Amino acid sequence: MCTRSQESFDNRMDKEKEQEIRQEKEEKDDARISEIGQVTLDNNEKQYRIHLLNIIGEVEGHENSNASQKTTKYEHILPQLAMIEDNKDIDGVLILLNTVGGDVEAGLAIAEMIASLSKPTVSLVLGGGHSIGVPLAVSADYSFIVPSATMMIHPVRSGGMFIGVIQSYRNIEKIQDRITTFVSSHSKLSKERMETLMLDTSQLVKDVGTMLEGKEAVEEGLIDEIGGIKDAMKKLHDMILNKK
Repeated sequence: MCTRSQESFDNRMDKEKEQEIRQEKEEKDDARISEIGQVTLDNNEKQYRIHLLNIIGEVEGHENSNASQKTTKYEHILPQLAMIEDNKDIDGVLILLNTVGGDVEAGLAIAEMIASLSKPTVSLVLGGGHSIGVPLAVSADYSFIVPSATMMIHPVRSGGMFIGVIQSYRNIEKIQDRITTFVSSHSKLSKERMETLMLDTSQLVKDVGTMLEGKEAVEEGLIDEIGGIKDAMKKLHDMILNKK
């Protein structure tokens, strides 16, 4: 009787301890989501550990954006990506995008980091993947877009100060070339076709460029497939399994 009582007590204590650990993890996850919009997903049936990375609002660069704007800060994202690469327990990365674009240098830095990860990566465009959001979307190993999402391709603008018109043009041209080269090397969209879409004058009333809806982005070869979170997770699980 004493042994059974002890076993019952031990089992109850183990369950309470498990509950405490689970609750503590949930609180930490909630805090991370609130602070930087990131969390590790590990309750799936295959027990893969997937890092969820959100890129939302404006991609913030060296200067702070308006306090009322939703932003993604590259000084938060870059260390997280380095941590992901260094963490042997993380199996893959799921990137959710709904961005209006933002700082070109910061956006390209994040895109290059994602593209250089050794872990399988899948991106999902929700809402919008505009401007510098385009290279961010294609930086993953495989990309999805929901049917209602849009992607805007337009020429690079510069808010900085340069000396002379020719110098300004050459600087913008080089920045634009870096973007088109990156996108064409990480998608099925050719560099020439992207430049054509950038300079289209027939779509945007007050601007130059092209707005692609979900299906059009796939047809152009910019994004791999139409799909939602279920499709993105399944693809990432398959990629992780193949790597293992």
